[in-house]
Amino acid sequence: MPERVETTSPDGVDYGWVMQTTFVATILIGAPVVAVLSTTATLPDWGARVEFAVRVGALVWLLTSIAVFAYAKRHQG
Repeated sequence: MPERVETTSPDGVDYGWVMQTTFVATILIGAPVVAVLSTTATLPDWGARVEFAVRVGALVWLLTSIAVFAYAKRHQG
């Protein structure tokens, strides 16, 4: 029987786990943050709303990805 292709033996941080966790956490954290912060901003049209969501979402994604990577690096086994 041939060896399974899906098996891996990652050394160090599992970047697949980091990417998936960052994606889910960013949605769970980012959507409420954008919604709450949008109540204090003046957003006259859809273009302004989209730009606001992208800017705030990018910051949330960056902070989340750093936190998830740091967690994975600290708890690598």
